[in-house]
Amino acid sequence: MKQIQFSRELSSGIQTLLLHKLRSFLTMLGVVFGVGSVVAMLAVGEGASKEALEQIRKLGSHNILISSVKPAEEDAAGTTPSFMSIYGLTYMDHERIAQSFSSVKKNVPVKLVRKEARIGHRAVELRVVGTSDQWFEVIPRPVLGGRTLMQKDLDAKSPVVILTEFGARKLLATRQTIGQTIRIGVDSFTVIGIVKNETGASGAMQIPDREIDAYIPITTAMSYFGDVVIKMSSGSRLREKVELNQIIVQVASLDQVEPSARAIERMLSLFHKKKDFQIQVPLALLKQAEATKRTFNIVLGAIAGISLLVGGIGIMNIMLASVTERTREIGIRRAIGAKRKQIIIQFLIEAMVLSFVGGILGLAMGVAIPFFITWFAKMPTVITPMGILLPLCVSLGIGIVFGLYPAARAARVDPIVALRHE
Repeated sequence: MKQIQFSRELSSGIQTLLLHKLRSFLTMLGVVFGVGSVVAMLAVGEGASKEALEQIRKLGSHNILISSVKPAEEDAAGTTPSFMSIYGLTYMDHERIAQSFSSVKKNVPVKLVRKEARIGHRAVELRVVGTSDQWFEVIPRPVLGGRTLMQKDLDAKSPVVILTEFGARKLLATRQTIGQTIRIGVDSFTVIGIVKNETGASGAMQIPDREIDAYIPITTAMSYFGDVVIKMSSGSRLREKVELNQIIVQVASLDQVEPSARAIERMLSLFHKKKDFQIQVPLALLKQAEATKRTFNIVLGAIAGISLLVGGIGIMNIMLASVTERTREIGIRRAIGAKRKQIIIQFLIEAMVLSFVGGILGLAMGVAIPFFITWFAKMPTVITPMGILLPLCVSLGIGIVFGLYPAARAARVDPIVALRHE
């Protein structure tokens, strides 16, 4: 019986709203734009956040990145031909870290040199990464062909190279890749593997590999390229000596990451008279990014609340006007036996229908906006179930909250006074 009565009230409410289609539509607009903007903002925020977190995770949550940094005083120093800037991490630092910390599971040296690679008439500038076989364990990348570095390559100082998918495509085009001989600088290297590369950066932290990287044994890099780099700047020759550009340390457990990073920094400070290194901890960045994401969601929620509040006020305003317009109708219903509860339900249903339909239309708009953002701006967007359900439920709640006062006001109307109302 109650279901039949509710269906009758719902049908009556919808018919009443359809009598004033334009006014009902304009009333819903506040909720439509409120829900639409919330769904779109949550999708854009979730997409940006997910991409940032993914980039940090690629760095390895167990890893500590130690990088050489050129001190500011080195730039201010003279540029005479005899001057040579010496800074950064050393081979001894690499050995000290391996010998001093039991928490260290892997300790990977990295030496970077920019060289032109050539085969036939095709040439491309590569970032040559001299490293050990453990690189591909701390920065795992799918092997697309051949193999990665092995200890025997380091022991024999083998002239072998592993290209990224991008580098192989640029340099070798459609040729057979594995076993090809390419020239890097003036030296010949044999291609032994192709790996899939990752690109991008996360905040101030640069992802260790790039699409133009080529990996060779560090012993080969030391033997072939040395430690001194000569740079030409404004007609001057700048000589820099950097033994290692980076050391990647992997510790055994997550609990040891940040304490180990602090201990390594203290130890390196004892042996470096100037601040020529920096330590970055992906795990700390990951925690910071997740905290930022939570704050971002709270801010978006607050904006959503304001948008929907405006929509709710619009619904209440129209419902109050409707109560005034329909005072005589209310009086007739009360005179023929309608109870106050039924009057409340009637107006409450109308308010809920307005907010629910507005929420559905807003949801459609909110889903379409991220689609076009991804399509045109190539920005990642993610629509989560919570990003849909939350604005929809809030819009329905807005209808109940802001429809309750006009409904109660309608129910309090004196039937006799209402019947005299013109």
